Amino acid sequence: MRQENREKEGRRGLSLERTPEEAGSDREQGQGEPSFEEREAMQLENIVRSGAVITRRGDLCIHTVTVIGQIEGHYQLGDGQKSTKYEHLIPMLVAAENSEAIDGLLILLNTMGGDVEAGLAIAELIAGMKTPTVSLVLGGGHSIGVPMAVSADRSFIVPSATMTLHPVRSNGLVLGVYQSFTYFHRMQERILRFVASHSKITEERLQELMLKTDQIPTDMGSILDGEQAVAEGLIDRVGGISEALTQLEELIRAQNRGSSPYDPQKSLR
Repeated sequence: MRQENREKEGRRGLSLERTPEEAGSDREQGQGEPSFEEREAMQLENIVRSGAVITRRGDLCIHTVTVIGQIEGHYQLGDGQKSTKYEHLIPMLVAAENSEAIDGLLILLNTMGGDVEAGLAIAELIAGMKTPTVSLVLGGGHSIGVPMAVSADRSFIVPSATMTLHPVRSNGLVLGVYQSFTYFHRMQERILRFVASHSKITEERLQELMLKTDQIPTDMGSILDGEQAVAEGLIDRVGGISEALTQLEELIRAQNRGSSPYDPQKSLR
């Protein structure tokens, strides 16, 4: 059990605590354990560097990650653009899943979308985790941010947030041949299947919303606010950080009792 192994692991590699070997080495050198102020400074540095933080909620250890700006994939974005790099986020998720000291994962999203394959890779990784997960959409969860939002065990959205649904598009040179359109169609089908299988919306309704032409100027698609996203079955509930943390704690407690919080059909929603 995660609780039984917490002392042994000491949140190694994920927290500010050091391994016994490192601590012993420090004591031999007269350094001792870091002070509270040093721990706070290290935690702040970790937030600035990676956008992630590990906190205590009672006897539980919660790992929080952020998905902000544009999701950067195979191509590096220019200077001045805020981005979430998938080569940073993926190892973080793997470490959280592999650590017996981490009880739950909270994903905060305020993203305009980005690289489709990178976004889907992150979403699939979150969906495959046994560690209880909860997502919270703040500001926006647009484009490929939608699969990431629904990939968690439970999803929340604040009332003022919006989610944009639109067809797959590409920047740069596109050959005007049948194979190009087939490729886009197959990629969109992958997104439709994933979102529909991790939420209560159907593929048909999702595609209908993606192809609307009366909401976005010079484009097609739909913009849903918090209440609409829940009404359409895309997101589970309207709520904020307190509700998301409470739900995550309930999932963790359920898992510790031996009753799995995972339901592929989302029957508990």
